[in-house]
Amino acid sequence: MKKVEENIHQLDKCPIRTVLDRFGDKWSILVIMILSGKGKLRFNEINKLMPDVSQKMLTVTLRTLEADGLVSREIFPEIPPRVEYELTHMGETLVPHIKGLASWANEHLVAIKKSRKKFAA
Repeated sequence: MKKVEENIHQLDKCPIRTVLDRFGDKWSILVIMILSGKGKLRFNEINKLMPDVSQKMLTVTLRTLEADGLVSREIFPEIPPRVEYELTHMGETLVPHIKGLASWANEHLVAIKKSRKKFAA
């Protein structure tokens, strides 16, 4: 724990900030949850489940998650090429933590909104 505390102010060495930075965007957690419930999906299938994301942003999100080792991409040599995405084992281990955070958010959403309203007044 002391090592984490020593490194918390240095972004490049802080494991918490480095990892959470990836999930602070608008789409990563949603992609992970969609893939956890559906298994292997093609790009267009994911895009249909996320109608408010642009194709460019979905591509960037999938590539980022792939770079982090949370999502795998398999390309099939067909015409047209077929590409499927799925969570890796490491990505699957993240799902219970996201579900816990979602549960906490649902439990406290009303109180958070009330507090924000009070703060703004």
